[in-house]
Amino acid sequence: MRLIVTLTVILSMIIGLGFWFNYSLETSSDELTQQIDLISAEIREGHWEKAVEHNKKLETTWGEKAKWWPIFLDHQEMDNIEFSLAKVKEYVASQNLSLSLGQLSELKLMIEHIPEKEIVNLKNIL
Repeated sequence: MRLIVTLTVILSMIIGLGFWFNYSLETSSDELTQQIDLISAEIREGHWEKAVEHNKKLETTWGEKAKWWPIFLDHQEMDNIEFSLAKVKEYVASQNLSLSLGQLSELKLMIEHIPEKEIVNLKNIL
């Protein structure tokens, strides 16, 4: 009887941690994509100085929010996001409209893709 209770508690903890992880990942990625949208809007309006400031904030938020992601996620995907962040930084600093917006769009898609890929559902299991 103790074995069943112990296994039930462990299974409940694993499921609970899974839901917490999915929720945390979703909120982190939502915050990052909002910042990307803000940078894109500033670029479209021609406010390059504000875009540079928001980009620095994006990099800081990335460092804070995503520091625990490598524990659970594919490192290659994390590296791709960091490479994309570096490109965005340089494109915004050089005030290149098309490359900045294109790279921001790619970065946004990569960040939005992570929670979709990691969520526990029948599609991802099968």
